[in-house]
Amino acid sequence: MPKILIIDDEKAIRAAMRDILEHEKHTVEEAEDGASGVDKAKKGKFDLVLCDIKMPKMDGIEVLEKLQTMDPDLPVVMISGHGSIDTAVDALKKGAFDFIQKPPDINRILVSVRNALDRGDLVAETKVLRTKAGKSKGNGVQMVGESKALETIREMIEKVAPSDARVLITGGNGAGKEGVARMLHEKSQRAKGPFIEVNCAAIPGELIESELFGHIKGSFTSAIKDRKGKFELATGGTLFLDEVGDMSLAAQAKVLRALQESRITPVGGDKDVKVDVRVIAATNKDVKKEIAEGNFREDLYHRLSVIPIHVPSLSERIDDIPLLAEHFIEQICTEQGIAPKKIAEKAIKELQKLPWTGNVRELRNVIERLVILSGKEITESDVRSYAVPKA
Repeated sequence: MPKILIIDDEKAIRAAMRDILEHEKHTVEEAEDGASGVDKAKKGKFDLVLCDIKMPKMDGIEVLEKLQTMDPDLPVVMISGHGSIDTAVDALKKGAFDFIQKPPDINRILVSVRNALDRGDLVAETKVLRTKAGKSKGNGVQMVGESKALETIREMIEKVAPSDARVLITGGNGAGKEGVARMLHEKSQRAKGPFIEVNCAAIPGELIESELFGHIKGSFTSAIKDRKGKFELATGGTLFLDEVGDMSLAAQAKVLRALQESRITPVGGDKDVKVDVRVIAATNKDVKKEIAEGNFREDLYHRLSVIPIHVPSLSERIDDIPLLAEHFIEQICTEQGIAPKKIAEKAIKELQKLPWTGNVRELRNVIERLVILSGKEITESDVRSYAVPKA
């Protein structure tokens, strides 16, 4: 539930705004002047601040500057009964999200609050996604190796990335499908836009449409406010539909419409929203088999697989294991604060004999185990002892 701080020296204004916001199910705290407002913001985490400009002890512009220093992403809506264009422009230049004149109109407040909270959600989500993207780039898992199979994928990425063509990436769990999707995005003309990932297998069927297309407040029990879907959040960038083979047929039909018309309709809404996204999908399933069994729409398959890319299993490119092992050892030693370790050639050969049903992801887990449990050098004996957990 969003938490909002009202900073205003007029008790009647604070009470009126509190009533409005609490009716919308927001948690509200009050401060009677700028100094106490800044103090409350230091002690508690707020999703939004509504701040008067003309106040004793510390005016609203100074409060805004202090809040910006404390948390640049905190949206602040300025309110003033002495507003002018110059005042509004000054507040907005200094980082205010919006400017409202007194006496505040109820609808104007609600629209501003909703927009500010949506912006806050987007900022928070973007931070998470950037962190994930950074980790993915740092791991470099999927594209480490010199095998012919990997070189073919690299060449395909170079050719396909600059276009807006939709791509369907296939391959087993842990093979590196997400890494291929990220490289396609990073080498595309949309690289400065968002990379939004949706794991279709991890979201319950009844929620996938809300996740993808957003929803309107009140459209279902837990829809306490309007929410943008991943299609809209990805506008200008790339939407990655991971494990798309697990998506319900109902959701597939709506995704097909979105691809055909570049428009979506939020759950519970009656107005279309135009979107501009590049869609990359991935699955570990045999899609043609799923089509034959009636689990996947053939027309959606043809829309998604303009460019098909298959990521081979690790057992199909065991020549990459030496480079992958060295890469993971260096990476894990750095992460764990462990002195750099070497791996014996016989240990590498032992690793190459293993089946690797979990692909590259499984290899990384095994290497981490070996780094932690081995001595200064990972030996053939270490691999035999620790690579496969004992039952």
